[in-house]
Amino acid sequence: MRDPNCPESYPRRILLAVTGLSPQVVTETLYALAVKRVPPFVPTEIVLITTRTGAEHARLNLLSKDPGWFHRLRREYALPKIAFGEESIYVIPSAEGGPAEDIRTPEDNERAADFIANRVRELTLDPDCALHVSLAGGRKTMGYYLGYALSLYGRPQDRLSHVLVSPPFESHPQFFYPTVTQRIIYTLDKQQMPLDCSQAEVMLAEIPFVSLRHGLPKPLLEGQASFSQTVAAAQKAYAPPKLVLDLAAKVIYAAGEPVPLPPAELAFYSVFARRVRVGEGPLPAPKKGVPDLAWAERFLAEYRKIRGEWADLEATERALKAGMDGEYFWQRKSKLERILRRRLGPAAAPYLVTATGSRPKRYALRLAEEAIDYLTASSPAEGGSTQ
Repeated sequence: MRDPNCPESYPRRILLAVTGLSPQVVTETLYALAVKRVPPFVPTEIVLITTRTGAEHARLNLLSKDPGWFHRLRREYALPKIAFGEESIYVIPSAEGGPAEDIRTPEDNERAADFIANRVRELTLDPDCALHVSLAGGRKTMGYYLGYALSLYGRPQDRLSHVLVSPPFESHPQFFYPTVTQRIIYTLDKQQMPLDCSQAEVMLAEIPFVSLRHGLPKPLLEGQASFSQTVAAAQKAYAPPKLVLDLAAKVIYAAGEPVPLPPAELAFYSVFARRVRVGEGPLPAPKKGVPDLAWAERFLAEYRKIRGEWADLEATERALKAGMDGEYFWQRKSKLERILRRRLGPAAAPYLVTATGSRPKRYALRLAEEAIDYLTASSPAEGGSTQ
């Protein structure tokens, strides 16, 4: 198993950056990672996210034969092959579907957020990849979305940083990295003082981030989703637990999500929810092969509420006439847990029926009384009342 504290040990190492009119951030960050860092983090590939104009600046300044600053840096410092070409530059789409010229309007920002978040999500699907994200380039909103996306999807081996360049080299359009030998450029003021690029200082400031990945449902980690949808899912996962049961509609609302349940699993769940509501404690599970009449009565009381007065309950009542045994209990509990985990992902944890104690184990829903409501009219989204 790879050590996430050593991202340089991963076979696939990606430098991801957003850029605008200053593609220098790529070579500056690459220098700081591959040359100055101890131990070095040498990317196996570089990925850029930018606009149409930013892509042109990167192509002409970094990837051309002349000046080709990316190729120069790699040669000067004898760096191994790094996959970085025009196919590594991803351009944010415009409203018309072509390459965006700039990020100015709210709609532009929304498209940029979705595009950046999905690129980060895709890259973090590879367990053999360590991602290093640079916030140094592009518009401020692009850097914000990139950092937030890493917070949503980032893993222990991923890193976030900003590159720092000593003045007067900082933001100089002719400075790309500290050269091995003397290279002279001139200040941009009236004095036009000579500067030696080999004397510049480039440092990397790593930025800690809080990873919210483990709180996201699996479908959002593996499928296409908008930035706002993913943020909303993270907010729900970390919000205080709230459970609402709508027995008539055969659905519960957990972490703000509607979760339809089959009548038997809903009745089983309602037994535990109602016990919390009336201040009653955990229950032992029925023993295997030993029918428990008290458990059958609890279950059937909820089941009748769910199925309704005129429903045909004969088969279920006949099956539980002698009581509920352990096999029936575990079937309901296992199916309920599968449904909750599939729908809510890691956010399901507070809503599961769990064991406490040793022998015999007792089972309960670990929610506070005030966190559980029963719906008596319409759904919460429609403003229905709870009891």
